[in-house]
Formats: sequence, C-alpha cells, structure tokens
Amino acid sequence: MSYILNIETATKNCSVALAKEGKTVFCKEIAEEGYSHAERLHVFIEEIIKLAGITLNDLSAIAVSQGPGSYTGLRIGVSAAKGLCFALDIPLIAVDTLQVLASKVIISDGLIIPMIDAKRMEVYSAIHTSDFQRKREVLAEIITENSFEDLQETLYFVGDCAEKCKSVLTAKNHIFLENIKYPSAHEMSLLSYEKYKRNETVDVAYFEPFYLKDFLITAPKK
Repeated sequence: MSYILNIETATKNCSVALAKEGKTVFCKEIAEEGYSHAERLHVFIEEIIKLAGITLNDLSAIAVSQGPGSYTGLRIGVSAAKGLCFALDIPLIAVDTLQVLASKVIISDGLIIPMIDAKRMEVYSAIHTSDFQRKREVLAEIITENSFEDLQETLYFVGDCAEKCKSVLTAKNHIFLENIKYPSAHEMSLLSYEKYKRNETVDVAYFEPFYLKDFLITAPKK
C-alpha cells in the first residue's frame, strides 16, 4: 500500500494532499495574498497525517511541485520535502507545476494553456492537449495580442494570469477558465503515483526547483 504526501507551494496556494494508491485521501490548502506557506505548510502536513490515522513512517514517498513559480514558495516546499525524505529515508518525486495546473481542466477537445504569473505581462506557460500530453515546452514569455496566433484550436487558459491577459488575448478561440486559478496538491496525487510506479524519482541531495528564470536581488532604491 503506497501513501504519498504531495506538496504544492509554487503559487499563492499552499496545498498539501495525502494520496493512497494515487487517490487523494485528504487535502488541505489555502491561497492568501501574503504567502503564508512558511507558517501553514508543516501545520497542514501534521493535520493531514493525523486525520488519516497514520504516521510519517507509513509514507512511501514525498512528491513536490517543482516549478516554475514563486521563488520563495518553491524553496519552502522543496526544503520541507527534502527534510522529510532525509529523515524518513524515502524517495523524492518532482512533478511539473504547469502539468498539475493543466490537470484541473476537463475538456474533450482543444488545447489547455496553463499560465503562472511572472510579473508585468510575462508568464510561465506550456501547452497541453485535452488528454494532458505536452504539446509545447515550458516557457517564460511576454504575452501580446499576437501570442498563440498560430494555434487554430480552441484554447483554454487557466492560472492566475486571467485578469491581466484576457484584455490582450481576445481571439474567438480564446477561452479563460477563471475559476481555475492555482495548482493544487489534489491533482498531484495521480501524477506522483504514476511516477512512483515507474521509479521516476530525483536525487534528494542535489534536486533544485525549476525556476526557469534567475532570481535577481536588487538593491533598494534610495
């Protein structure tokens, strides 16, 4: 019996899910403007383990959302996941954040374009088919009125970029599913279990989040 703890902190949503054989047993999450991940994450983990009536020693693996996304959020999630893996001597599984976000969409045809805010008019995005196959790699791109103009299929946009992008992406085949805003650990459950069965794990010591862009520290303005 495989219990996997899934951790998703790449966006404003601090999300934790416990999965059994790929199915979510319990999920706790909260999306707040102030990024409360550091305060909430370990509390959520403890609460979920207690609710399930198991201990951390019953876990078979830890899965973490690998990015792209918030630098701080990713560091918090990955640090927690690594610490648990080291302490419990269990494998670490990395799951693509945009794939997690795309997995929240249920459509019969067309393309899914998950997007995560990267400030100003830039987003982290990918393109997936309706059965969640990757059609285009993850990019950091600036959205303009010409973005995605080569795609004739119906495009379903999800993520936390709707407010700033829907005034630019106005073609008839552009549909914004504004109720799907953040990735969740709930959708990680099946993705991480499939990787677990294929033994697709990462090196706990050397794994780093997929930031996509360098994190720049700038001096405060005088």
